[in-house]
Amino acid sequence: MQHFKFNLLLLFLTVSITVTAQQPAKPNSVEIYHQLEKLNFLGSVLYIAAHPDDENTRLISYLSNEKNARTGYLSLTRGDGGQNLIGPELRELLGVIRTQELIEARKIDGGEQFFSRANDFGFSKNPDETLQIWNKNQVLSDVVWVIRNFQPDVIINRFDHRSPGTTHGHHTSSAMLSVEAFDKVNDPTAFPEQLSLTTTWQPKRLFFNTSWWFYGSKEKFDAADKTNLSKLQTGVYYEQFGKSNQEIAALSRSRHQSQGFGSTGTRGEEDEYLEFLKGSNLQDKTNIFEGIDTTWNRVANGKPIGELLANVQKNFDFKNPAASVSELVKAYDLIQKLDDKHWKEIKLQEIKKIIAACSGLYLEAVSDSQEATNKSILKVKIEAINRSDLKINLNSITSNPSSMTTQVVTELVNNKLVNQTLELDFSSILDYTQPYYLIEKGTVGMYRVDDQNNIGKPDIIRNAKVTFNIEIEGVAIPFEKNIVYKYNDDVKGEVYQPLDIVPIVTSSIKEKVYIFPNNKEKTISVILKSGKENVSGMVQLNVPSNWSVTPATIPFTLSKKGEEQIAVFTVTPSKEASEIVIKSSVIVDGQTFDKEKIDINYPHIYKQMVLKPAEAKAIKLNIKTKDEKIAYIMGAGDEVPKSLMQMGYQVSIVKPDEITTEKLQNFDVIITGIRAYNVVNALSFKQNILLDLVKSGKTMIVQYNTLDEFVTKDLGPFPFKVSRDRVTEENAEVRFLASEHPILNYPNKITSKDFEGWKQEQGLYYPSEWDKNYTAIISSNDKGETPKDGAILVANYGKGHYIYTGISFFRELPEGVAGAFRLLANMIAIGK
Repeated sequence: MQHFKFNLLLLFLTVSITVTAQQPAKPNSVEIYHQLEKLNFLGSVLYIAAHPDDENTRLISYLSNEKNARTGYLSLTRGDGGQNLIGPELRELLGVIRTQELIEARKIDGGEQFFSRANDFGFSKNPDETLQIWNKNQVLSDVVWVIRNFQPDVIINRFDHRSPGTTHGHHTSSAMLSVEAFDKVNDPTAFPEQLSLTTTWQPKRLFFNTSWWFYGSKEKFDAADKTNLSKLQTGVYYEQFGKSNQEIAALSRSRHQSQGFGSTGTRGEEDEYLEFLKGSNLQDKTNIFEGIDTTWNRVANGKPIGELLANVQKNFDFKNPAASVSELVKAYDLIQKLDDKHWKEIKLQEIKKIIAACSGLYLEAVSDSQEATNKSILKVKIEAINRSDLKINLNSITSNPSSMTTQVVTELVNNKLVNQTLELDFSSILDYTQPYYLIEKGTVGMYRVDDQNNIGKPDIIRNAKVTFNIEIEGVAIPFEKNIVYKYNDDVKGEVYQPLDIVPIVTSSIKEKVYIFPNNKEKTISVILKSGKENVSGMVQLNVPSNWSVTPATIPFTLSKKGEEQIAVFTVTPSKEASEIVIKSSVIVDGQTFDKEKIDINYPHIYKQMVLKPAEAKAIKLNIKTKDEKIAYIMGAGDEVPKSLMQMGYQVSIVKPDEITTEKLQNFDVIITGIRAYNVVNALSFKQNILLDLVKSGKTMIVQYNTLDEFVTKDLGPFPFKVSRDRVTEENAEVRFLASEHPILNYPNKITSKDFEGWKQEQGLYYPSEWDKNYTAIISSNDKGETPKDGAILVANYGKGHYIYTGISFFRELPEGVAGAFRLLANMIAIGK
């Protein structure tokens, strides 16, 4: 079912934090009644901020569920530049996860989700930098586009547009663009190319959602003059649902699992404050819809619809929702005749879902496979059932994209299941399933989306659908459903997944970075996977002429769908230092396939598929390493161990319960993963073991931790204070503070060239204060800032060495940044 795009509250009351994201919605009477309340409210609010998790879920939930407003959240980015607490995905793959987390959050708090084309390129310290890396005009155009289409009566900014430099540059930019867009959306000379697809619009008013955070402390905010602020009492309790607004908001915010934003719901009084910025000011500061007709009277010929639906709501029978269907069908017929295209489209979708829910009408189209290829026949099981005494007929079923209509003409008798299997012809070419904004190559600051109609859409655009042409009480009502796949899991039970359109074959180079420290050849494996049965062809690796690969091609045959095969090539590097991209390509029947298929599957989001170029980076690197054995204690999750293995080290992942003297005494170096001291509770009582090992002669390297609560206050043998200091300009000049120190000289001579080509940032959460026993190795800073000297701190401790570093090795190594490999090799070799 198309359940993951439903714009309903209907899940928020029955959802629990353990329910998987895939289950279709099956609303009960209380939820249906709430949908009726929303059907009878014609007002809308758009909340605007920069990232996933910036949104105020308490306010979104309040507006959607207490005020019944159509409430949207425009996140300018998809959060691609953040960190990931649940897995190794970074950059655009993390953006895919965070997109889905926002979609799941909106299902809970009742909002809708939108995005611009802006790419979260990482932390930015001021809006000038942000709007330079983003294409300001394009992002402004996207904001205007979303407003013109959503047509909000009220816009609320999360951040203050008047305080550049006091918060993330993306934050301030989101507010600045919103303020500018407010004055442009009704101007036909602003982005006129949009007006063939949409219309101008003027929101009534614009607010800034202020709070104590913007005042510096709760005490300062409590003492501030709030006479010019609107106060909304959002700490409401929904008696019929048994939850407070804050509890719903906490469930919504807890969807941001990749960012570790699990939230505990609260109860009791709570207020939100809005500062008026533009438009028509309020006389009644508790009513943000003042002067806006939010009834059916706001649309021409809407009054009789409002009267009809008010009667439905008044007489709604919680024990027999089907009793409302006859009147709802009449209202549906009247809505179809409205001239107001905006509200007509919105309310038709809402009322169709209510009619189906009231009548117990369940419609589903299930594929016999989770993946399908073009030019294939797909078997789809159709299920239709009416669980009421209403006269309902299934007249026909239309499948897309072929637009083939199958005549059925079957009466859906109360509780009699109708099943039918259709064979859908995919001879027409469907786009491969993947996020639409990743299809074309963008820039550091912007995704590329060529189709204007797609801009702002939150999710993958799926074209494999069926339309059930239903007749209820003599009125024809079409119900469109995405084709899905489902199966029964012995533990989870019924599991739903989307239908994905895949290439007939994909390939993946086993590692994403290969290090060639000398002229010796290396074997490189390519994993082939079939998208259908009986695929044969040739696979090859493409390298520049100064590198060589043997054999030139390898034949393969994959007889079963989903079957994998490994092809092994031998690659010899160039004699000189160089960095190249190795590309895998597969030839089948004269057609070339050059994509890698990446599946992202976490229980709290809908399964995602991403297609990327099948390639890897290979570096002929002037690097020297020793033969150290490394124990790696994983933190929040990173892929540094893979890079260490590529460098030739023996690496073992050590679990927290394995941190013992006996286990670790056979290793030379101990490295903790990113945020280990934030998330690995065992380090609170294992730290003494680690420091004693350093004292006995081991080397310990601790990667960055955030200012979230530490599991122990003693991160090192001597005190230091972690701060928010960071260097976000990846090309910032690096100065050597201890030029003779071994870390800059052995076994590799580190120069300024080693800090060229870094990605997104140099490092983050540097210590700002430290004991005299530490030596600071390098210094750098963003433009206009004071030097940040805490990137690498080294201390001799007993016979060993302790290193704390905020350098973003977790980001630079998987990107194949040569200097990062050389620098880390020196840190590992210290004392040798």
